[in-house]
Amino acid sequence: MAFDEYLAERIRINLKEKSTDSSELKMMGGLCFKVDEKMLCGIHIDKKSGESLLMARIGEEAYLKELNKEECLPMDFTGRPMRGYIFVKESGIDKEEDLSYWLDLCLAFNPMAKSSKRKK
Repeated sequence: MAFDEYLAERIRINLKEKSTDSSELKMMGGLCFKVDEKMLCGIHIDKKSGESLLMARIGEEAYLKELNKEECLPMDFTGRPMRGYIFVKESGIDKEEDLSYWLDLCLAFNPMAKSSKRKK
């Protein structure tokens, strides 16, 4: 298993409770959730620690504010942090209200996010 199925199910339930239509895509060694054909969030397992991380697309404004929290890490697949994307450690999504908080940030940014160009 390349991602935490339990966390995936928690995200599915949370999005359903928010009446949000989403789709899923396996990518980057994990699972990506999309809303309106745009990446909303994802699940990634850190290769060093083995910890399941929430990959949240929250935008640059929220990124600058949230990155200072202890449970947050810059998203740096390539060794260079991607602004507007953040990793949230398990300690930051342990409670349902914590997971809901991060998903709300992702959903708030989603209408402003740009879609990826479709491959022909």
